[in-house]
Amino acid sequence: MSNILLIDFGSTYTKLTAVDTETESILGTSQSYTTVESDIINGYENALSELRKQTGGIVFDKRIACSSAAGGLKMVAVGLVPELTSKAARLASLGAGAKVIKTYSYELTKSDLEEIDSSRPDICLLCGGTDGGNKEVIIHNAGMLAKSTGHFPIVYAGNRNAADECAEILASKQCIVCSNVMPRLGITDSAPVQKVIREIFLTQIVKAKGLSKAQDLVGGILMPTPSAVLAAMKLLSKGTEREDGIGDLVAVDLGGATTDVYSMCNGHPTNPMTTLRGLKEEYAKRTVEGDIGMRYSIKGILEASSPYEISTISGLPEDICLEKINHLAENTDELPSTEEDQNLDVALACIAVRTAVARHAGRIEEYYTPMGVSYVQTGKDLGSVETIIETGGALVRTGYAEKIGQYALYSPNDPMSLRPKKAKILTDRKYILAAMGLLSTEYPDVALHIMKKELV
Repeated sequence: MSNILLIDFGSTYTKLTAVDTETESILGTSQSYTTVESDIINGYENALSELRKQTGGIVFDKRIACSSAAGGLKMVAVGLVPELTSKAARLASLGAGAKVIKTYSYELTKSDLEEIDSSRPDICLLCGGTDGGNKEVIIHNAGMLAKSTGHFPIVYAGNRNAADECAEILASKQCIVCSNVMPRLGITDSAPVQKVIREIFLTQIVKAKGLSKAQDLVGGILMPTPSAVLAAMKLLSKGTEREDGIGDLVAVDLGGATTDVYSMCNGHPTNPMTTLRGLKEEYAKRTVEGDIGMRYSIKGILEASSPYEISTISGLPEDICLEKINHLAENTDELPSTEEDQNLDVALACIAVRTAVARHAGRIEEYYTPMGVSYVQTGKDLGSVETIIETGGALVRTGYAEKIGQYALYSPNDPMSLRPKKAKILTDRKYILAAMGLLSTEYPDVALHIMKKELV
């Protein structure tokens, strides 16, 4: 098999990448509006027509796809305490490619249930309690979810000693029981939960979002788009049995509505005087900043910064910055058309990248002991990461990827943030990361070679 068409049915654009696996090369790339409101196939056909101009009449031996169309995979997570099981649930969900729209802790209330129903999630993850630990809270929450008017599957990943009782309580719902996301205190086991979430996506969410026709056409939608990007980043970092990867890395995907950050590293404390507090995070981590984006969430960038800072970076007066930001918030499909617009987009991208990476990275706090100053670390230490990968239209389009990428690095203005101290900036100029994650499911060595060649 030689020519493979890799498709990403996105919320805004459908992106195609044609690959020759024998020559380990990209034959062409294209994109078109997804058109999920009418027929998702229209966007696909438009992008394919554009791709044909580059590739001619080649025949594709296989077509495989990922999707985040219609807003991706929306999930609510219900746990016991925020610092432990709720955080474990959130990390597991994000690692499976879901977008966690709300996390609930302790016992669900009536208003919590009403909020869950009104948010219309695709999946609910129910967890809480270590194996053999607290059962009362998760049993209560199962009882509340049994009263839900929503039609979403519930994944049970809590205390195994309460699993049977909760399954009986949720008998009228679609309830899938898997192993505990936190079987022991401070120890997470995300893989079983992530596998179930991806299976639900493939068997149910694809159908619910009107993607069944697309799946029949292309021969299979394998996974949510964020899972594909995560797979690509893990492959690029670790490599294959035959070839080493490039080592620890951080990737930033800056979109119009959200900013996703991925880190591939252990992130353990590097200072012997530092102790780790909270959950030990997994090597492959993904976070989603739902309030930080270049168009739909542009006001979130402003709230994370100030008109003065945006003015300073862009070189535009504060009143002009605010005027343009308000305009873009109402005209989310508008691209930069003047030098002023371009300068503003660069400034917004700089702040979005800084904010998202700072939230993703861990932090340290000082405390004093009879032995002197010591530190407590929460989250990952990204200080030694030497590669940052940028993707997303705003990063690629501006031509200032290097400048924007510098805002992901450590700054003395925020000395307790464990962001990378010094890193090489690579840019995904052809939007191939999701495609390479798809390709890696069958041709990992080819995908690795292409990424090493194409990321510049």
